[in-house]
Amino acid sequence: MEIISHLVNKINDPTGIIVGDRYEFLLDIQVEEDDELYTEGGLELRVIFASDENGERVVQYYFTEKASRDALDFALEDDEEAEILEYCKKNLA
Repeated sequence: MEIISHLVNKINDPTGIIVGDRYEFLLDIQVEEDDELYTEGGLELRVIFASDENGERVVQYYFTEKASRDALDFALEDDEEAEILEYCKKNLA
């Protein structure tokens, strides 16, 4: 799995319920053709990243097929999730 590019947006909480900051990352992902995640139309990973009194962490994520925007039911392995966390930390806007 390789991250090709990303977009990041800060999530605004007009209610003030959420403590700290939340960011949505949209990661353009490339995988090998023999990978179970491979789709012809491409692959994206949407990540909600939190930075608050509990530290920095990935709160939620899901894969989507770029062409159809359909959600895919796959989970990251622990080392992949750690890689995504480090990527988000380095690439905050």
